[in-house]
Amino acid sequence: MNDIDQMGIVVDWVDACRKGDLASLLDLYADDAQLECTCNGTQHYRGRSELEAYWRPRLSTFSSVGFGLEEINPVPHGIDLEYSVAGSLRVHASFRFSAEGKIYSTLCTPSRQNSHDGCAC
Repeated sequence: MNDIDQMGIVVDWVDACRKGDLASLLDLYADDAQLECTCNGTQHYRGRSELEAYWRPRLSTFSSVGFGLEEINPVPHGIDLEYSVAGSLRVHASFRFSAEGKIYSTLCTPSRQNSHDGCAC
């Protein structure tokens, strides 16, 4: 796994989000990938069809209101990312990777915002 460019994969993820490119975004995930979102209650998604159902409306929002990269950092078992939506809503996302170089898990949580702002992840 050391030869996988995890940072590059997350940058590709950011690019797909900015472009609203659902197919490219989903291709970055392993077939059995899972996503946990705690922004509006805890929700779990697993596999391509559930990830597609999760991401389709969010990518539309990102492309209409703006998606910004705030921070990206390597961590011991993957990459942590902070992004903003509409210039103010901030989301923290933690990515973990398969040996094949695909995202196998993502955890997103609200980050540094007022509770009334909500979350767009």
